[in-house]
Amino acid sequence: MDDQISSTTPSYGFQHDEEEEHRADKHVNSLQDEAADFSIREAVADVPEDDDILDLAGGAKDALERHKSTLPRTEEPLLDFAEPEPSSISKPEPEAVKPALISAFGDATTKPTKPEEKTTVTPSKSKSSCSLVDLLYWRDLQRTGVVFGASLFLLLSLSVCSIISVLSYVALALLSVTISFRIYKGILQAVQKSEDGHPFKMYLDKDIAIPTEMVHKYSDTALGHINAVVKELRRLFLVEDLVDSLKFAVLMWILTYVGALFNGLTLLILGLIGAFSWPVIYEKHQAQIDHYYGLVNKQIKDVVGKIQAKIPGAKPKTE
Repeated sequence: MDDQISSTTPSYGFQHDEEEEHRADKHVNSLQDEAADFSIREAVADVPEDDDILDLAGGAKDALERHKSTLPRTEEPLLDFAEPEPSSISKPEPEAVKPALISAFGDATTKPTKPEEKTTVTPSKSKSSCSLVDLLYWRDLQRTGVVFGASLFLLLSLSVCSIISVLSYVALALLSVTISFRIYKGILQAVQKSEDGHPFKMYLDKDIAIPTEMVHKYSDTALGHINAVVKELRRLFLVEDLVDSLKFAVLMWILTYVGALFNGLTLLILGLIGAFSWPVIYEKHQAQIDHYYGLVNKQIKDVVGKIQAKIPGAKPKTE
């Protein structure tokens, strides 16, 4: 009986060991499964699915469409998630080239691409006439005052003394100034023990020779004026035009009275004063002077026309 029980019934210790081994294997397998599931969940969580992204975008788009439908027609949504058409995408335009900044000294920060053209300044014929106009209109007060004062003093001296006396006195005045200055500079150099040299060395070394081109230029101009005057006198004295010859005769008759009242120097003095005063007066009162000059000129033309009508053979000039 005891043998039969021992052969057919397992012992309690062996059965307990098997249960422990089975429970441990099951626990290990469950731990491995949990680790594998955790790694898979982490990988899936790192990379979002496309379906989820599309669902989110679709939901946002539906919400925007519903918001558009609620807005009035005049208003426009601030954002538009619609995909732009390929033709509406404009390429970025190149920025315009800005001009180079110029500093206070006139130097540009970038050099010009094109070479600058060199302009050659040629001496103008009207340069001397412009300087004369500046003198007469008192543009430079100091220069005009010196020229006008020296010329007026010379003419007044000629009206009192002879030309020889005037030239002698002018030469003595210049020599007294230059000699005194030369002695003064010599004494000053001796006291200071300096070697400055001659005080007028700059003027002594300067070339004061008159160029032949200038002589030919002014001689040709003077010769042209002289020939024009000779031709005009020949035309007047030989009575080529009767009216012009009569005008010239009236002018000479008036000058006889002028000569009895004034001499040549007085006329020169009056002419000098008029040359330096009349342009300024005319510039300030041009409108009034032109008005009265037009009236006088019209009266003179009427008188001349009546005289030409009464003189036989006198024909007015056709303009």
